[in-house]
Amino acid sequence: MLSGAKQSFKVPQQPPQQLRGAALKDPKSPNMSGRRNKNCPALQCIPGEYIQEAATHVRKSVLSRDGEGYLPGTLYCTNLRVAFLPDPSANTGDCSCPPFMRSGYDVALPCIRRLVAVNSFTKAKVLTSTSALKFIPEELVIYCRDFRVLRFRFHESGLEPQAFRVTTAIARAQEGSRDSGYGGAALRGLVLLGNSQLTGEEEEFPTLLFETLRDWEKELRRLGTATWRVSPVNERFDMSTSLPKYLWVPKGFLDNELKRAFVHFNGRRIPRLCWHHPGGSDLLRAASFHADSDPEKEDMRSVETLMLAGHSQCVIVETGADLPSPAEIQQSYVKLWGLSLCLADSFVALTDEKWFSSLEGTRWLDYVRACLRKASEVAVLLAERTQSVILQETDDRDLNCLLASLVQVISDPHTRTISGFQSLVQKEWVAAGHAFQQRLNLLQKNERDESPVFLLFVDCIWQLLRQFPQSFELSEAYLVALHDSCYLPFLSTFLFNCQWERGRNNQHHFLNQLYTPINGWRETLCLEILQKDGYPAKEASGAYLPSIWDWGLRYGLQQRAQFRNPCYNHSGNSSGPVRNGNSRSQTRNKMETIPPGNGAMFLFSKGSLSLPTQLFPWKNGSLSKKVSRWAQLSEGHGEQDRPSRGKSSLCRLHSKGLLLLPWHAGPFVQLWKRCYLRGNPEVQVGLFAPSVAGLTEELQLLQERLSHWQARGSPSPVTENGKEPH
Repeated sequence: MLSGAKQSFKVPQQPPQQLRGAALKDPKSPNMSGRRNKNCPALQCIPGEYIQEAATHVRKSVLSRDGEGYLPGTLYCTNLRVAFLPDPSANTGDCSCPPFMRSGYDVALPCIRRLVAVNSFTKAKVLTSTSALKFIPEELVIYCRDFRVLRFRFHESGLEPQAFRVTTAIARAQEGSRDSGYGGAALRGLVLLGNSQLTGEEEEFPTLLFETLRDWEKELRRLGTATWRVSPVNERFDMSTSLPKYLWVPKGFLDNELKRAFVHFNGRRIPRLCWHHPGGSDLLRAASFHADSDPEKEDMRSVETLMLAGHSQCVIVETGADLPSPAEIQQSYVKLWGLSLCLADSFVALTDEKWFSSLEGTRWLDYVRACLRKASEVAVLLAERTQSVILQETDDRDLNCLLASLVQVISDPHTRTISGFQSLVQKEWVAAGHAFQQRLNLLQKNERDESPVFLLFVDCIWQLLRQFPQSFELSEAYLVALHDSCYLPFLSTFLFNCQWERGRNNQHHFLNQLYTPINGWRETLCLEILQKDGYPAKEASGAYLPSIWDWGLRYGLQQRAQFRNPCYNHSGNSSGPVRNGNSRSQTRNKMETIPPGNGAMFLFSKGSLSLPTQLFPWKNGSLSKKVSRWAQLSEGHGEQDRPSRGKSSLCRLHSKGLLLLPWHAGPFVQLWKRCYLRGNPEVQVGLFAPSVAGLTEELQLLQERLSHWQARGSPSPVTENGKEPH
């Protein structure tokens, strides 16, 4: 047996057409996905994808309640991904599972963070492209950026060269994806996969993409406000490249007047509506004031009109106050990933005190608590007062996205449906210009600006779902799928920084190339590729670049069935106008009354209201205030009580499931184990069950938890000592 040998085995790099295995002919051949090898089944590939190495008789680790099991199949390394294809004889249950990037089986190369080769006779080896592997691996462990841990065991009888070759090929491909034009290679060959499959999905989860005027008008009608209109002032992106084409602005405010305000905000990101409360208050978002601009009197009047939005007063909420910076979020996320890795390797008990101490040291849960607390405060502020509330952040592209979305989920039942939630992500993140390309770094361009702000938001939604299981149509399985899809660089949703980047023109064309994609579908690929950057910039006529909401591309019917929450109470939501409050509260919610006066602008920061001495950075700003008056939001009980505790009207809204005010004190915010602890068998039982038996087990677990919560008579699935029920 060669597994204990000390000599170094080196496999020379071979051109694709010389490699062995399925679909190894010409990487440009459109029919390569139909080829088969005598020793292994065929892997379905997209045009431009080719297999570099393959190993048969591989066993993939599968976690279950009874411990670790194995699924037999073939392991592939292509120029785009690592793929595992179960043997036809294996009982994988859902035969409708799509053929490309299947959840649980495949991982895109940029999603791989660490590769480890394991052998029982020597120390485990962390692999890189330059690694000189000195043993035949018995097991390959892939640690993914999305916290998945994929384990593959190789056959011991005469197939050691296959194990060595596929392992070294994966190491080279993973490292090479950082330096090569990975994004262009993947996306130039991406075609519409299974158009007939997506029709049902679009009907099931209709999502507004907010790329057309019609989408913006439809959502504005749903909000039921007659004081706002859709402005096409930025339709050509000549006002701001990071803002969407269309903006919600005050109805009586002309576009000519509107243009005067752009220059006075960072990134030219002016105040604009993102949500209207039925009680009359408006939620706006904007970037900070541009310190170097020189406003004239008319400009100041335009700025004031935008900020007041037809109200006599407005409150400016400093989003950065009490919330972590993107750099802090990234540092915390890396620590959390490392802690999860240690747990997967050592199988430390989840009750270990040292492990809990390390978890607190990451500060991830502290940041989740801070986001929930801040969003609850803003939601109460909107419910209590008929005025404009403005979220203001330096560049309006990170924490504003998070806070604006959380406030709406807390306040608007429509956003808790799957369709409403997807539309919310499109509006407040994708269309609003969150820099996904930089923050998620899918194309491995620059790690310096990487920060999972969006994933922090997804975690906050999970906390709300855990505390209010009957208020959400979406399930935990849906949130896990959303989390994992963020690291899939084959979909358009999270590949770009703004709509302008998605739609700008370029001279490089791939016109009228007729491919024969998998399963016989034929689509015309017509994508324009950006200069140098190598990713698609324009979805031309006849082309289709899938979005993340095309769930049928990655998840089978049984898996998608788990996206719907069986505990969801439909009566709490309305498909018509939002009804999360019929009138303002008659109480003050521990907040002093704002003094009367037209044109007054107040600052809300660190849980308190004030009249700022200098609201604008300009020396002679006509709207600057000379008086400072503080009004405390709370009386020191913020961490122990809900923001509205003891107030009758807000309690009535909460009891009807219309206004969700979560507990955010220490023990009530839990670690999302099903997402972050992928290597622990107890945590992952039933998640995306590949068989009917597994799905039955998952439903049984959900029923047990539901019975526990109903027996306690509490909306919060936590025990008195803060532990989650099992």
